[in-house]
Amino acid sequence: MSEPQSPFEKPTLDKDLERFSFIEASTHFVMQKAVAPGIAAIFLALTAVIASLLASTADTMLVIIAASVIAAYMAMNIGANDVANNVGAAVGAKAITLVGALAIAFVFEILGALLAGGQVVQTIKSDIIHSHAVSEPGVVIEIMLAALLSAAIWINAATWLNAPVSTTHSIVGSIMGAAAVAAGVASVNWFVMAQIALSWILSPLLGAAIAVGFLWFIKATIIYTDDKVAAARRWVPILLAAMVGSFSTYLLIVLGRRFPGIELYHALAAGLGLGSTSYLWLRAVVARQSIGLENRNQSLRVLFRLPLVGAAAALSFAHGANDVANAIGPLAAIVEATGIQSVARNLDAPLWVTAIGGIGISIGLALYGPRLIRVVGSQITKLNPVRAYCVAMAAATTVIAASTLGLPVSSTHVAIGSVFGVGLFREWYTARSARRRDYILARAAPHELPGLLAATDHDDGDEDRAPDRSYRYLVRRSYLSSILAAWLVTVPASGLLAAFIALFLSTII
Repeated sequence: MSEPQSPFEKPTLDKDLERFSFIEASTHFVMQKAVAPGIAAIFLALTAVIASLLASTADTMLVIIAASVIAAYMAMNIGANDVANNVGAAVGAKAITLVGALAIAFVFEILGALLAGGQVVQTIKSDIIHSHAVSEPGVVIEIMLAALLSAAIWINAATWLNAPVSTTHSIVGSIMGAAAVAAGVASVNWFVMAQIALSWILSPLLGAAIAVGFLWFIKATIIYTDDKVAAARRWVPILLAAMVGSFSTYLLIVLGRRFPGIELYHALAAGLGLGSTSYLWLRAVVARQSIGLENRNQSLRVLFRLPLVGAAAALSFAHGANDVANAIGPLAAIVEATGIQSVARNLDAPLWVTAIGGIGISIGLALYGPRLIRVVGSQITKLNPVRAYCVAMAAATTVIAASTLGLPVSSTHVAIGSVFGVGLFREWYTARSARRRDYILARAAPHELPGLLAATDHDDGDEDRAPDRSYRYLVRRSYLSSILAAWLVTVPASGLLAAFIALFLSTII
């Protein structure tokens, strides 16, 4: 039998176990931190292997591998920074979990890139610079490599700083800066640049206007009615069916570019048919969801979750169709310049190039996107499922229209413009709406009327509760100034960086 341990003896075994536990915990923490860079490195390595197999000669192999790896790196940075705009509103409204939002964005980003990413690729690939001014393949390769690397570095830095900058601004500014150094200022197609810049100004305003229109319609037809649940049962299936029909029409129009047999009237007829058919099913789904719900705004949060998830998926698809060009447009130009594959025959990028962009965006979102999702979704204005639905639908509509026209708009601009539009409209509506004022006063008890009459000009946006004078402003103006500053700096900063990289590449290419 062992002697009892003296109180003066050190508990050696316990201390050793504590050390081992500390080492295990530290190792686990370090391994968790290393998972994301490890997955990113594996993706870049696989990209390099695929690119090497597709290179036709040893002379083009190094260029294709370098361009493909940088494009994959750029795509991951787009996913980490830009895709937060697609699902941030849904997460901020607590209508879907962060994991669920990432899964939706992952799938629909890839689908959007593969099925509808061709139009904007052409603009990025060859419309920003004059083809007659930059005819030598070596100069094209130099410009596009510099632009890719510059934009990727800038977006990576912005993501690290939690700044939701525009990836479209980054790549367009980079191409412009690199082209000015490699081929002269005259090589830039300033007419196309003016069109792109105009779309950057109009797209956030259009997104804000559409979001305000959706929110005004929902307030007028659902929120400020005597029976909110009955109104939602009537209008929510219509909103969902319209979304299904319009998105189906857009998708068929896009596919019509690849399959000439699909005409515009085919797409319109199919969209109308799918929308009408889906309405019958959606009406039954919403009716089941509304069973047992009380006649209050909290019930609308439940009924608008499905529309919000659908809108977030549509926005992710639209983002994949538009912003994948920011990564693969320069790569497609390099592929064509090396002569290993013609891109001009169908104004589209090769499938393997598009896959690098789509998969890279989704991987970047999954690994590094959650930080900015929280900024966009909850730190600008208070969102619930109704408001988040308006934001997502407005952004999706605007980006889809731009993609159809081949304009590389900033989805960051559109989404954040929509968020600010919703918040500012709420401020105006709570202070000026006679309908809202009459609604609140009609539902109040007689002894509450004096206080309500004094306070109905400001509240926190929850119409089921008495107004509160402490909620005077519903949008954080400080974020607007910082976001605008990031936008204004992006084009010149990425352009200057690309110019320096182009100067360096000119000495080795």
